[in-house]
Amino acid sequence: MAKKVVRVQSTPESRAKEPAWKPTPQAKSKATRLRIFALVMWALAIGGEVFAAIWVWKRDWKGDEATLNMVVLIAAIAVIAVFAIAGSLLWKNANRADPASRSEPVRFFIQNQLGVIISIVAFLPLILLIFTNKDMAGQQKVVAGGIGVVALIIAGLASYSYNPPSTEQYADETQRVVELTGQDLVFWTKEGKVYHLCEAASAVNLESQDNTIYSGTVGDAHAAGKDRLTLQVETEMKQCGYEMPSPTDSPEAFAPGLLLPLPVPLAA
Repeated sequence: MAKKVVRVQSTPESRAKEPAWKPTPQAKSKATRLRIFALVMWALAIGGEVFAAIWVWKRDWKGDEATLNMVVLIAAIAVIAVFAIAGSLLWKNANRADPASRSEPVRFFIQNQLGVIISIVAFLPLILLIFTNKDMAGQQKVVAGGIGVVALIIAGLASYSYNPPSTEQYADETQRVVELTGQDLVFWTKEGKVYHLCEAASAVNLESQDNTIYSGTVGDAHAAGKDRLTLQVETEMKQCGYEMPSPTDSPEAFAPGLLLPLPVPLAA
C-alpha cells in the first residue's frame, strides 16, 4: 500500500532557528565603501561647523565688515547642510545594501537615524553660539540663527529614515520570492521603484532610459534602490509561466511568513 505524502509547514518556532538574512560579499563591500564616503562628508560638515563657530566668535559684528561676515556665515551654514545631507543619503544607501536587525533595537535606531544625529551635532552648537553671542545685534542673531534652524530642519528631514530596512524584512521577502518562483532571483529596471518575478514580466519590458533589465537577489534589488516586490504578483506569476498557489491547497501556507507550495509551471 502506497504511503501518504504530507508536506509539513514550518512553524514560527522552527523559522526562528533559521539563519538570518546576510548580505552578499559584494553588497557588504558596497555598503562599507558608501559608509566611508558618508563619514568623510559628515567630517567635512563638522569641520564647516568649527570654521563657522570660530568665524562667529572672532569676527567684528558691529563694524563695516558686518555684512561680509554675515554672508560668509550664511554660506558656511549652507555648505554644512550640503555635506550633512550628502553624507546621510550615502549612509541610507549603505543601509539598503547592509541593513541592521530589529532584534537589536538600539543598534537598529542608531544605524538608521545616524544622519539625524550628525545633523544635530553639526548645527545645534553653532545655532546656540549665534544666539548667545554678545557681539551680534539682535537682527543679526535672528537672521543667522533662523537660517541655521531652517538648515537643521531640512538636513534632519532629509537624513531621517522613514521606513528603514531590516534583515528580517529582507529575509521575509527573500522567502516569499523563493516560495513563488523557487529561487532568490528577481528583476528590475533602473527607473523602477519595485522588483519583479521574471524577465518576462510586462513591467520590466516597458521602454526605459538605458533599455536594460537587471537581475539579482532580493538583497541586490534593495541595494539598487528598489523598495519592495511588485503588487502585481498574480499577474506576473502568469506572465512568468507559473500558477499561483491556491489557498484551498493549504490555507496555512498563506499566513505571513509560512512556506507556500512551490509554483507549478504552466503547460506550454
